[in-house]
Amino acid sequence: MAEDGIQTPSVTGRVDNVVQRLVLVTGPSGAGRSTAIDVLEDLGFEAIDNLPLSLIPRLLDGPGRPAPLALGLDVRNRDFSASNVIELIDRLTRDPDFHPEVLYLDCAPDTLVRRYNETRRRHPLTPDGAPMAGVLAEIDLLEPIRARADVLLDTTDLSPHDLKAELARLFDMRTGGRLSVSIHSFSYKRGVPRGLDLMFDCRFLSNPHWQADLRALDGRDASVRRFVTADPRYDEFFQRVRDLVLFVLPAHIEEGKTHLSIGFGCTGGQHRSVTLAENMADALANAGWPVSKRHRELERRAAAPVPVPDQRSGTQER
Repeated sequence: MAEDGIQTPSVTGRVDNVVQRLVLVTGPSGAGRSTAIDVLEDLGFEAIDNLPLSLIPRLLDGPGRPAPLALGLDVRNRDFSASNVIELIDRLTRDPDFHPEVLYLDCAPDTLVRRYNETRRRHPLTPDGAPMAGVLAEIDLLEPIRARADVLLDTTDLSPHDLKAELARLFDMRTGGRLSVSIHSFSYKRGVPRGLDLMFDCRFLSNPHWQADLRALDGRDASVRRFVTADPRYDEFFQRVRDLVLFVLPAHIEEGKTHLSIGFGCTGGQHRSVTLAENMADALANAGWPVSKRHRELERRAAAPVPVPDQRSGTQER
């Protein structure tokens, strides 16, 4: 029996050796939990949202299910607490009949408030107050669970379509159990992306930004890639990183992981990190690994509003 009267799963009624895959989905309200539950259901999971913690042991007791299970955990449930969720995670982790994963959908507070304002919803923790107070309280409440996440997915810059695609990449069981890899490029000036498993700094390489004919281009352009790879330090750096990644991928499969996120950072996230991400994705794909790419700063730029001409001065507003 866990604290606050929440029972933990018993396996006395199990009559088979099926290992039950179980994804616990949580995160701050507005970060996309309901969307994630729907996507997992479409991917073949038996999905249940907003199930009270006190009922989870009854659900999990007995024979294993043929389909994996996804459970949405919401702070609005009357018996929800971080300590109860942590206790549940610990018990499931120790139980050989279960393969639990915690999917935590994260999001920047300002974005969560904007989403609440757009939908005119009230925050569940502060129904009569400002949304920001509820958002910050909920983030603080969930922090111990966030620290235990197996998959930390930041939805701040993701559209619902992007979120669905990312979840499909991470949890689609039709990939045959192969570990999938996501390669990210980013700018250190904007901070490190959340959820990276491996991160490499490529700011020591020659910077195309200082070349007038390359400055407006990015690392997907052949001329930029030629410039970056011409640095005498590039070949050894790339080979060492590639060999390290290829070495650890099988080990991660043995540990039961289904994905690995690798990041390359540079100053602006436009040239060197994009080049490394593109070349590493090609190398891993050629080695037979499922790979996806995300260029955070390029995506930010593409999503930025188009400047509107100022009719009075003939200039553009910034």
